[in-house]
Amino acid sequence: MRNRTQEQYLKISVFIITLVMIILRFLLNEKGRITPDSIRFMRQAHVFPEIDNTTAPLLYPLFIKVFTVFTDEFWSSKIVGILCYLFMVFFAWKKKFYWRESLLIGALFSMISLFAATLSETLFLPFLFVFFYVARNVLLEKYSKILSVFLLSLSVILLFNIRYSGLFFMGGLFAFGVLNYKKSFAKIYIISSIIGLFYVAGYKLFFIDVFNQNYVNKFLEIGLKPTLLLVKEFTLAIGTSFNPFIHILNPNGGILNVGILGIGFFNIAFFTFIFIKNKLSATEKMMVFLSVFGMICSFLIQYFYQTDPLDYRLLAPFTFGIWLVYFKKLHQIFGKLVFAIAFLSLMTGFVFSWLSRGNYLENRKLMKKFLVKENLMDSKIYYYRPIKDENFRSSKISEIISTINPRVYITEKPEDSLKKEVLTKFKIESKVKMNKNKFQ
Repeated sequence: MRNRTQEQYLKISVFIITLVMIILRFLLNEKGRITPDSIRFMRQAHVFPEIDNTTAPLLYPLFIKVFTVFTDEFWSSKIVGILCYLFMVFFAWKKKFYWRESLLIGALFSMISLFAATLSETLFLPFLFVFFYVARNVLLEKYSKILSVFLLSLSVILLFNIRYSGLFFMGGLFAFGVLNYKKSFAKIYIISSIIGLFYVAGYKLFFIDVFNQNYVNKFLEIGLKPTLLLVKEFTLAIGTSFNPFIHILNPNGGILNVGILGIGFFNIAFFTFIFIKNKLSATEKMMVFLSVFGMICSFLIQYFYQTDPLDYRLLAPFTFGIWLVYFKKLHQIFGKLVFAIAFLSLMTGFVFSWLSRGNYLENRKLMKKFLVKENLMDSKIYYYRPIKDENFRSSKISEIISTINPRVYITEKPEDSLKKEVLTKFKIESKVKMNKNKFQ
């Protein structure tokens, strides 16, 4: 009884500290945890129902749009991030499905960074959690066959409507069903994945082809990167993704990176050992299989589809299930000592965020003053970003602008930088002195 009470206090503590850290993570960042992708999400939310791009699905921008009733797109995205974390934890508690593990995984610094960011992964993770819950119940035959097909198809289609990588979970369901074809759930997995794939085909015909006929030609290209480069990027990505404390490498290299990657690869070796020694349940096998299948697909698709270099963020949907199973096994072995990982990760995250702190609120104030003076608060903004953007300095300025006026359109044509109506890094920094992160 005493141990149970102590664990309840640990859970409450982890929950509260994680929530505070999510907020601090974007406030102590110079640009509020915004990326070039965030610009597109906020702009899409702002101009909806107009469709100005099909680079990513619409569900995440629509969630941002909902909360713009109360505030602007930037703060709306932060509300979405916090609510996504709260929903995941509440759902886990209500359904008694990996509740402890949902708290532990939410406390990882890498996950805090995602929930604090304006990125579609923020919304993907709680929907993925629900998907795993539905897939588990289907596997255990808790639903009728018709309801099983409906719920599993719906959940995987929703994943695709948040991120196109949801397609990998459709493929994973199909493969897992085929490998377990003698079991009762296999047909449901296969049928649900096929329904999902039919939806993808319809999505391509009636959405992508209607609003962006050149999408396939633009993003599909064979031999984009050499295999050695892809293997290197993938190795670094999984090494940082499975480090529970630090997920960011020093771009200049050094001994610190060796330590960060070393912890990550030790972790991989350790959970592989645990998974082999401690027999996985059918649910755990399913979650690990879908996760590994997704990571393999994420690597292979780079051979013919343009993506950013793989990192902890792009792999998060596929490391998520492994982390859940891993934490469950660790708790079975070490008991409540597993909470030490969460507290160490929270502590590391706070120290990193504080030492590298910027001041988003101050930057927002300065940039808003500039936009008002230039009469750019309510109009389209065209910003020149060079193709080779050293240290992403030009990108960061455009990202800060987008948190105030989301109608930012990026151009990479050098001749556009000479146009009076096009903003550049030099034009802005000659008038505004931004507060910068010390390192990040």
